[in-house]
Amino acid sequence: MQPAAVQSERSTDIASTVLATMRQLGVLGLPRNYEIFYEALSGSNRELSLAVVSLSGRPTQDDLDRIGRTIFAQNHGSGIVEHAREVIANELEDIASLLRSERSHIEKYGRILNETSSGLGRNSLLSPDVLQKIVNAMAVATNSTIDHGRQVASTLSDKTAELESVKSKLEEYKRLADTDPLTQIWNRRAFDKEITRIYNSNKGILFNALILADIDRFKDINDRYGHPVGDKILQIIADIFQSSIRADMFVARTGGEEFALIVEGASEDATYEIAERLRALIEQSPFTSSQTGMNYGTVTVSMGICMASEAEGPEDLYSKADRALYRSKVSGRNRVTRHSTMAGRAGKSWLLYKQD
Repeated sequence: MQPAAVQSERSTDIASTVLATMRQLGVLGLPRNYEIFYEALSGSNRELSLAVVSLSGRPTQDDLDRIGRTIFAQNHGSGIVEHAREVIANELEDIASLLRSERSHIEKYGRILNETSSGLGRNSLLSPDVLQKIVNAMAVATNSTIDHGRQVASTLSDKTAELESVKSKLEEYKRLADTDPLTQIWNRRAFDKEITRIYNSNKGILFNALILADIDRFKDINDRYGHPVGDKILQIIADIFQSSIRADMFVARTGGEEFALIVEGASEDATYEIAERLRALIEQSPFTSSQTGMNYGTVTVSMGICMASEAEGPEDLYSKADRALYRSKVSGRNRVTRHSTMAGRAGKSWLLYKQD
């Protein structure tokens, strides 16, 4: 949100604006499309905003995917996955060929043993020379089989290492796809998945909460000092969030200057205390340039919290936490508001939730 005035507060409800814009342009409601329009309309990525403005009146999915591949590393997924699929298929075929070859060698060795055993059974009296030839032949066959087995084992080890490399690249892609490139915390894509998981179990519904945080007057900071300073402030605040919460808590930058935290296993009072402590830490933190020493002044955040048990589902939970955040903005900013304290709230008693 851009906190310029009370009337403009609602116009900066980015989530609603994104959905309305996508509907107006006939854009499919895909996560990757939402991410493009969210970043563009929030103004946090100027290059992306210009790319979206340059689109035709009814952009095609190819147009949007082209922008995604250019702007977002996470949207290179199809190429990365396709390449990995091809590599894995080739490696598996090589492994299958090796195993077929090994089977052929073992079967051949087995036939030699069988023929030798049959020959010895039929000829109980063999000269020492003949026995020596049989032993030599068996030794050669055994050594050949052992050497071939070693080669197969070595090659399989190499193939396993190559497949592990592919696995690592896929895991790195998955991490990048869910990571905000500027702040290196979770992004909107990861947040959408995490908030959905809350409603997959009764425990998640009863003992989870959402905190939304928005930097106050962030547009003024960008206008006065420039986007590089704004980016640095976003990084500092992300570091404060990540370093000041439990390791198992989830924190994401959900777009522009908005952050989200999912708190598990805490009461509403405890969640409020977490939010209030984070708000105070940010207010007390120095925001100065390490190069010039320039002081950018006090930076504050407004927050809204909602318990999962107060909402019907993920979208409702986000909407109610956003309303509480809006209340913090219009009430003077730099404060935390609980949705449960707002007049006219419509909650749901999840204590009556049907057990599976």
